Amino acid sequence: MVIDFHTHTFPDKIAAATIELLKQKSRTESFSDGTTEGLSEKLKANGIDLAVVLPVVTNPLKTTKINDAAALLNEHTAQTRVFSFGGIHPDTPDYKSELKRIAALGLKGIKLHPAYQQVNLDDIRYERIVGYADELGLIVSVHGGVDIGIAGGWSTPARARKLLDDVKPRKLVMAHMGGWMMWEDVKKYLCGQPLYLDTSFSCGSFGYQSSVPQSERLQPLPEEEFTEIIRLHGADRVLFGTDSPWSDHAAQLALIRRQPLSEEEKRQILGENAKKLLQL
Repeated sequence: MVIDFHTHTFPDKIAAATIELLKQKSRTESFSDGTTEGLSEKLKANGIDLAVVLPVVTNPLKTTKINDAAALLNEHTAQTRVFSFGGIHPDTPDYKSELKRIAALGLKGIKLHPAYQQVNLDDIRYERIVGYADELGLIVSVHGGVDIGIAGGWSTPARARKLLDDVKPRKLVMAHMGGWMMWEDVKKYLCGQPLYLDTSFSCGSFGYQSSVPQSERLQPLPEEEFTEIIRLHGADRVLFGTDSPWSDHAAQLALIRRQPLSEEEKRQILGENAKKLLQL
């Protein structure tokens, strides 16, 4: 079973405009149109059995609307292969009630994005949310490291380690191999700790637009170092992710399959770990 643990989609009526805005901010290309249908087509074309959508709540007053839409999307998972988590903002009113509702809706997890939400990951509001989510058995997926379109150290590996030490969540996932463009700190603070890393948008091409000069392009994690982090952390705690629509599924699958890892380790990363975490 192959599971993409890190994808994004947008409502059909705003998908095109949202993709265009994000392309302008990141100066990268997209590899699908940002709709659920577009993602579903990519999954089927590449032999991927399931994708987890991670909605980002940027306006706390829209939290319930976003989670209702996620639950509606999940009614069609058997046909689309797309399954959504819920989302929450650190300023969401009555966060405990909303987390209970997320669990009751069967969403299995939540997404936090400190850069887009403009709150440091080790802020007490996030610690409270993560702690209560853990009590409810929810998975917590967090953007790790800097963001390609937003400046600031909102979600550094050091902040992630403090949250981990303070709260001790059992199902914490740090995206982008734990900390995008902060690989040495990932090794220092996160490798070997009781959390998961996802592989999304870390190694391989970042898909910069052709107009972006080479001198201004950030370099991806070298494959040798990618493998090193997997070995330091343990393949049983690494999840395959693409950050679709911002990466090509075929290229990201090929990346995992050509690593100097055992076939069992590759199976764990590509889906077995996610299957266990999602309790499928």
